[in-house]
Amino acid sequence: MLKIALDVAYVLMALVTGLLLLLWAASIFIPLDNLNVTVTDGTDGRQMPLTRPLLLFGLGALTAYFGGFLLILRYLRKIFRTLTLGDPFQPDNVRRLRQIGLILAVVTGGVWAAQGMVAARLAPGVMEPQGISDLLTPVFSILVVFVLAEVFREGARLRRESELTI
Repeated sequence: MLKIALDVAYVLMALVTGLLLLLWAASIFIPLDNLNVTVTDGTDGRQMPLTRPLLLFGLGALTAYFGGFLLILRYLRKIFRTLTLGDPFQPDNVRRLRQIGLILAVVTGGVWAAQGMVAARLAPGVMEPQGISDLLTPVFSILVVFVLAEVFREGARLRRESELTI
């Protein structure tokens, strides 16, 4: 059941990422005359003109966000494949888990920086920038992934040792 869920999520994420990439490319040529965007935090809002750099930044950030999670799902599917084969403690899975942790760190940092830029540049006084406390849960999750990678590394080492034992 988990394999099916991973496969479905991967296909959906690939479709969303591909669509966003096409929209990003198309937004280079879309005329933006008299279009406005409203920036709000739920209670107060501010209207501003929609400019091409703003549109490219927004679509590019969304594409990168979903693309990062597409890569994470790709690595999870490969890890799950080794699990179904009965051999999850492989050096490749250690590398995959470390890459997942790195991608999570980059996505988390990117979201934090982008929200800070939006709060400071686009909507000062409307949106509050994220604080360090908003990073606690994502950083904890990233640390869990890196610890899990070390557990897999130790499992791979123990498996290798047991294969050499007569």
